[in-house]
Amino acid sequence: MRNRIFAIAAIAGVIAAPVAAQAQSDTVGVVRGGGVVLGDSDGITVEQRPAFREYVVRERVPTFTIPDRVIVGGVLPEAGITYYDVPQTYAATPYRYTVVNGQTVLVEPRSRRIVQVVD
Repeated sequence: MRNRIFAIAAIAGVIAAPVAAQAQSDTVGVVRGGGVVLGDSDGITVEQRPAFREYVVRERVPTFTIPDRVIVGGVLPEAGITYYDVPQTYAATPYRYTVVNGQTVLVEPRSRRIVQVVD
């Protein structure tokens, strides 16, 4: 019985994840059945994005090239990419940023999972 409950909960989580992705398409990504949800309070807000992009350009952060698409929920390679702290003037966040394939992204440092593409 207990295993059935766990199986039903797992299936419900897989079915619910795509619905969440449709509700907030620019802050939610679905990868391998799991969702990544990031609110503006955790990342770079819409109002701060232009200034943050200018900051990244001023800092001359190098762009790293990967063969995969850059999407929320994607995982970056373990080696070869440098991550930088986000200045407090733009966001108080536990995430780091980097530039991949010309796009600035916020990344969860331990898992290297992309949590926001700053467009």
